Amino acid sequence: MLFKHHGGVHPNDMKAPANQTAISTIPQPPQVVIPMSQHIGAPCTPLVAVGDEVKLGQKIGEAKAPVSAPVHASVSGKGNMVQAVIIENDFKDTPADTVVPAADEDLFDPERIADIIREAGIVGMGGATFPTAFKITSGWGKVDTVIINGAECEPYITSDHRTMLEKPEELLKGIQLIMRACKVEKAYFGIELNKKFAIDLLNFHGAKEMGIEIVPLKCQYPQGAEKTLIQTITGREVPPGGLPAQVGCAVFNTFTSYSVYRAAYEGLPAIERVVTVSGSAIETPKNVKVRVGTPMEWVFEQTGGFKKEPWKVIMGGPMMGLAQYDLSVPCGKGTASLLAFAGDEDRTAANPTCIRCGQCISACPMNLQPIYMYMYEEKGDIEMMQKLNLMDCVECGACTYICPGRLHLTHAFKTGKAKIQAYNAALKAKEEAEKAKEEKKEEK
Repeated sequence: MLFKHHGGVHPNDMKAPANQTAISTIPQPPQVVIPMSQHIGAPCTPLVAVGDEVKLGQKIGEAKAPVSAPVHASVSGKGNMVQAVIIENDFKDTPADTVVPAADEDLFDPERIADIIREAGIVGMGGATFPTAFKITSGWGKVDTVIINGAECEPYITSDHRTMLEKPEELLKGIQLIMRACKVEKAYFGIELNKKFAIDLLNFHGAKEMGIEIVPLKCQYPQGAEKTLIQTITGREVPPGGLPAQVGCAVFNTFTSYSVYRAAYEGLPAIERVVTVSGSAIETPKNVKVRVGTPMEWVFEQTGGFKKEPWKVIMGGPMMGLAQYDLSVPCGKGTASLLAFAGDEDRTAANPTCIRCGQCISACPMNLQPIYMYMYEEKGDIEMMQKLNLMDCVECGACTYICPGRLHLTHAFKTGKAKIQAYNAALKAKEEAEKAKEEKKEEK
């Protein structure tokens, strides 16, 4: 049984062109740039120096903080260092000594599986990039339900869908490892109904026998938003400001699950991602394997280039992705797609105006009130933004998509969050300063 959730929109999915052919592998770039922060949490400290010989899969950055994830070399070659590790590719793919499959007995030990995931630097590869090992270990004793996010509901993106079609057995084994690591015996794999062949294929390969229930989902955006997915599948509602573990759930991305399989069974850390290359400015939409650190411009060149001058290039999906100002930006662990759009798709308005239609309120999956959040963000009213739970906005873009007045709602809410965080940080600093002052007085 599926439960109802509030809001959502139905944009044209635009998935067919990229999804018609199998995943292909593009040539490696002569140089990769691997940022030391590809995750939520503390950035890594480089473990290599300029001129060091680096091997494929070698750990090249690590942080001691619990919320972090190490980074690894996606090619072998000679290292260089700025705020990232730059590797001059020797095109040999010489593997590091650490690139070895896990021992059979380790595949049944929750703590060892979590260690394997941590050492592999696996994060939420749908774009959230939250360290997977920390999500697992912090949920011990709290989580009773594992959910795999296979909705992939943003338009254009089909990289996870292709992974389901081409690596079903490996994907299921990865999910099984996550279940063991989370100490649960059942998982739900939510997949939208427009991926029926993938659903049938996963069931054919024994999903049910492995304790994995495939849950067909309505095709609606943002069906794949973490809190929306939890409510749809379990009926549980994550409270405002809360986390999934508070309602006993942990959600993992499809490609994250496949990456767990590769880390355990092949010894390969998170150094590669299947990326959808699509959009109206792209010559040949397709899904390709991309090494972490590969510049966007290299990916576009190797997939056929542009058929029209791009007006906007987005890393991620058209609803939640980030527009890029420089094509030399490297692909990271959470890069699920690279989209390029031609100028004739520009729908921005010179003077966006709210007409008080309320469609944004109907579309919001978090049951918020975007019309008022926008108004108080423009005024800089921190108190009202907090009262309206603006921090609960998941930045899905449904309100911006549906708005007939073309207001930049999602952008305003991102700005509003930054204002709230800055205000609270200043307030905390003031309180700590006053406390320190009082303590100093008492000492005298």
